[in-house]
Amino acid sequence: MTATTIVFDLDGTLIETAPDLVESLNHTIAARDLAPVGYEDLTHLVGQGARVMIQRAFALRGAPLADDDIPALLDRFIDHYEAGMPGKSRPYPGLVDALDRLKGAGYTLAVCTNKMERLAVPLLERLELTAYFEAIAGGDTFAFRKPDPAHILATVERAGGQPGKVLMIGDSINDILAARNGNIPSIAVVFGYSNVPVDELGASHILGHFDELTVELVERLIG
Repeated sequence: MTATTIVFDLDGTLIETAPDLVESLNHTIAARDLAPVGYEDLTHLVGQGARVMIQRAFALRGAPLADDDIPALLDRFIDHYEAGMPGKSRPYPGLVDALDRLKGAGYTLAVCTNKMERLAVPLLERLELTAYFEAIAGGDTFAFRKPDPAHILATVERAGGQPGKVLMIGDSINDILAARNGNIPSIAVVFGYSNVPVDELGASHILGHFDELTVELVERLIG
């Protein structure tokens, strides 16, 4: 019998990455003499990967950005982010215990993020978390990404799971909308980077702390 696959978003769900994302973004836009962004801007910037984060930062500052200029800026962001990884990024409180609990109960765990795979995998490696996950899929792993439910389902397939036994856990509209679009139950965490109130995302359940992520909760939501 195939185990239920629990799929996690990365930034703002598994890992508090805000300090390093902001630092690398500010390093990137400094090349154009743009004023730095702050943590208060982060929820409006993240969720679609580095390329979109850069585009949104330029828009936030009212600065023009040509398509031809994006590759060099993206390289600047990636180089800075990779060089400092994991930086100040850390797992959210209670995460490791929750992963141990779920893994011990026989669930299959996976990561589905719009962050590039080449950034997601080493970040999890350096935080010693990769062993928990049967698959780690980024925003460039497939030809689609969240909020397309195919991103979640392809990640589940890569992890050896099956489509009808999936739970998605995330912090933003892309995560919850992808789950809803695929008729997948979902959990929204309150401590991430959503730019709207979490209770407006339409998740099946709202999680305040990873201590609350129990086997009983998973079974209730899957059932």
